[in-house]
Amino acid sequence: MEEPEDPADGGQSLPPVYIYSPEYVSMCDSLAKVPKRASMVHSLIEAYALHKQMRIVKPKVASMEDMATFHTDAYLQHLQKVSQEGDEDHPDSIEYGLGYDCPATEGIFDYAAAVGGATITAAQCLIDGMCKVAINWSGGWHHAKKDEASGFCYLNDAVLGILRLRRKFDRILYVDLDLHHGDGVEDAFSFTSKVMTVSLHKFSPGFFPGTGDISDVGLGKGRYYSVNVPLQDGIQDEKYYHICESILKEVYQAFNPKAVVLQLGADTIAGDPMCSFNMTPVGIGKCLKYILQWQLATLILGGGGYNLANTARCWTYLTGVILGKTLSSEIPDHEFFTAYGPDYVLEITPSCRPDRNEPHRIQQILNYIKEKKWSVGFGVQCFCLGKGQGKTGKGASEQTFLSRARSWNLKHVV
Repeated sequence: MEEPEDPADGGQSLPPVYIYSPEYVSMCDSLAKVPKRASMVHSLIEAYALHKQMRIVKPKVASMEDMATFHTDAYLQHLQKVSQEGDEDHPDSIEYGLGYDCPATEGIFDYAAAVGGATITAAQCLIDGMCKVAINWSGGWHHAKKDEASGFCYLNDAVLGILRLRRKFDRILYVDLDLHHGDGVEDAFSFTSKVMTVSLHKFSPGFFPGTGDISDVGLGKGRYYSVNVPLQDGIQDEKYYHICESILKEVYQAFNPKAVVLQLGADTIAGDPMCSFNMTPVGIGKCLKYILQWQLATLILGGGGYNLANTARCWTYLTGVILGKTLSSEIPDHEFFTAYGPDYVLEITPSCRPDRNEPHRIQQILNYIKEKKWSVGFGVQCFCLGKGQGKTGKGASEQTFLSRARSWNLKHVV
């Protein structure tokens, strides 16, 4: 495998925190959309002995109070009720987004509380100064809304992690490198200047969630604190990294974040059933290194990734990047060894899928972001993407969303 550079955090003495317990992995294995994925990821990390170089922390389960820092009581109570009863056909479930993508299966509330608690635990480790990097590969479920499950996501652990980090860190930068737009996180913080969201994702008619155009920039006090980079099928490592590095350089200088939350969904990787991007772990690893060299408190989450073997390859490689370790190309023998055939190597080869990202369009996107205006507001420089009106995920007007916001409890983000 390509040799990683020296640890991007400057080789600081504190080892990364790795959120793990057998009980937590078993709980995450139960998610029907990615069965046994958590075990495959952990087993490969363990096979490379990477766990021995990290501080293993057992996650706590999120309490109802923890989850209610973002989600509504009504949604949480309904999720708990149908989870206990195993009632997938409850008449009120559609209202809460529980259905085909997010079935209300028995025990799903316990799963959501486990994932949410794991990400909160990781965030607390950063607050307590136990580490500079904390990892929860089974987190990163970025689509869930305040009162609605969405896109395989029942609880938005990324939002919960950001809210916990805000207890110490004034400005949080959320970077989402999943194939899908991080709509749930963006919506949660669309009215605040304290959290900036950056999402690189596929944006195409009919592709879920259908949000995240370049003109979606946030609302109210949060206007211009959302940065969206819409991409097309087939993008590969070099072009993706060029875009990511160019934008993050501008964002870092403008926003001056005090902590980072990084979502690294592996559904961008070649071979994923989504059949969209054509990335390898090496390209994502370069983006990760770029962020780590800021030497900020960094919470790392997983996300999508539906080719289970490739997802395990990707997140194991990225764990090596965090540690500054070169990993052997040959997959070590372990419980899931046969899943990596027929070549049994860590590398992932891009497919022959054509790159639909025309150079002139990419340059237009970069120019749109770089031709920004600067103003001082809320104690930091405001990063502006353009003069156009920001749109929301559901196409509602800004006035409509401002009206909705007044009915929400947004004290924790403004």
